[in-house]
Amino acid sequence: MSQEANKPRTADNEAMAYAKYIRTSPRKLNLVAAMIRGKTAEKALIDLQFCRRRIAQDVKKVLQSAVANAENNQSLDVDRLIVAEASVGKTMTMKRFSARARGRAARIEKPFSNLTIIVREETDEMIKARTAKKLSRGMKRNAAIEKSAAKEKTAADKKSAAAAKKSSPKPAAGTAANAKKEA
Repeated sequence: MSQEANKPRTADNEAMAYAKYIRTSPRKLNLVAAMIRGKTAEKALIDLQFCRRRIAQDVKKVLQSAVANAENNQSLDVDRLIVAEASVGKTMTMKRFSARARGRAARIEKPFSNLTIIVREETDEMIKARTAKKLSRGMKRNAAIEKSAAKEKTAADKKSAAAAKKSSPKPAAGTAANAKKEA
């Protein structure tokens, strides 16, 4: 006779926090949410702390709530958390009117948004893959730097060779080399 329990919305290694009616447009909120997607929770909190957008403080509160949920409810390791999802939704819009010239009125819309942040605990394989990716990116960068340095060196060698050719000393007028040319 009883109803079945709802399935959990998150996996065992995930925690979620949800904020409703954030007073900003979804488009503006999504710019900040996109900034933290895929980052570690620690790095995302630092980025939000120094972000100059007003709404970043609300996003930071929601992220801190998700981290606290992970630590207290799911007993996850806080140091291994990443921001798996940061989704933004549209909710109600307040409609207001502003007086305009000649008795007209202009409609002003004040949108609200919802924000859902899901943090996930990284496994050892995910951490290894991330560090390997960083290393390979660093190796590619180093190879590109070395290649450009080699190009610059060859260009500099060519310039110095050309300059040496131009500035090589010419024989004086009364020398034997000039005498042969004149004869």
